[in-house]
Amino acid sequence: MREALLAWYEERRRELPWRETRDPYAILVSEVMLQQTQAARVVPRWIAWLERWPTAESLAAAPTGEVIREWQGLGYNRRALSLQRAARHVAEHGWPEDLTRLPGVGRYTADAVGCFAVGRQVLPVDVNVRRVQERTGEPFDHTCAQALMDLGATVCIARIPRCGDCPLASACPSRGRRFEPLRRQSTFEGSFRQRRAQTLRLVAEQPRPLASLDAEAVRALQQDELVLVEDELVRLPA
Repeated sequence: MREALLAWYEERRRELPWRETRDPYAILVSEVMLQQTQAARVVPRWIAWLERWPTAESLAAAPTGEVIREWQGLGYNRRALSLQRAARHVAEHGWPEDLTRLPGVGRYTADAVGCFAVGRQVLPVDVNVRRVQERTGEPFDHTCAQALMDLGATVCIARIPRCGDCPLASACPSRGRRFEPLRRQSTFEGSFRQRRAQTLRLVAEQPRPLASLDAEAVRALQQDELVLVEDELVRLPA
């Protein structure tokens, strides 16, 4: 299966700009952005981000409010704070051997940076990689990481895999099966997440009087350190 997968990847690989670098900071930015966000949406934002803050040191020195503004539209804004905190750790202490010591960096992200930037022989297991492993029964190794991600994202998809396009179908025990979604994501429209996002977007435009905003959303944003409230005025952190 490994040989068939890699041969398919040579022909069908997605052209993603972060695959053209071994810079751990650039790869960390891509991995944090890719959490909960599709690759096609991330590409232009990743390019713009690195043009503005090309190094961990430049991001570490940036005003936090500007970092939050730049993140607008990517969702889950706490990721922006975690990314800057990780950059500040790197700027002050260098890259740790154990990458999970970086703020906001869990096992998968640490393995992805380790594999793609540092060359560690570890397979980063995201939802796409795990899906292919479970359906085929093959463990695969680190050399298959990008190929597994592409296969899971474009062919071995969640509910109705495209087995007719899959290079592994002939030996796959799950060929032809359909699958129920593991979980149903709550609707964004009308949700509290949407209220938070709308409130943060207003504050990112300019400081706003607290009385003019969704008070519950402001409290949640304040708890996450995404906004400050001073003298009944809500603004982004400095």
